Amino acid sequence: MSVNRRTTAELPYDITVTDECGIIAVDAGSLQRAIEWTLVRHACESAVLSVALVDDVRIAALNERYLGHAGATDVLSFNLGGDIPIVDGEVVVSVETARRESASRGHSAEVEVLLYAVHGTLHLLGFDDHTKDDARRMHDEEDRILTELGFGAVYRSEAS
Repeated sequence: MSVNRRTTAELPYDITVTDECGIIAVDAGSLQRAIEWTLVRHACESAVLSVALVDDVRIAALNERYLGHAGATDVLSFNLGGDIPIVDGEVVVSVETARRESASRGHSAEVEVLLYAVHGTLHLLGFDDHTKDDARRMHDEEDRILTELGFGAVYRSEAS
């Protein structure tokens, strides 16, 4: 499937990427394009989105504070008030977790970070992964998006 891309100036999206820990494992432009394509695929009219690349210590603190869960996780998303099809939110990605997981799964840390960013964006677009069926639907969509962007079925390859 060919991707009909508009230029960033034509998209009603404001996406900011911040590397909070100095261990960036992905090109900010690639990350923005993956998020933009996720938003475009789901007919998001406009978005203000910040993406924070953090270490395990920072994401563990956020996970405990906002979700009451102990320990690091791969990605967190926070809806800051937008209602679909308008998104206003934040996606927080643990680059340390991405590096660790990608090494054990046989692909690059960059692709793992992109997977997490797409996953967090899908949460902001209303996807959920609490049930087995919802998780399968969400992971299938992640694979479709990453395949369309040329990275392949990353989640599916993890399950193999």
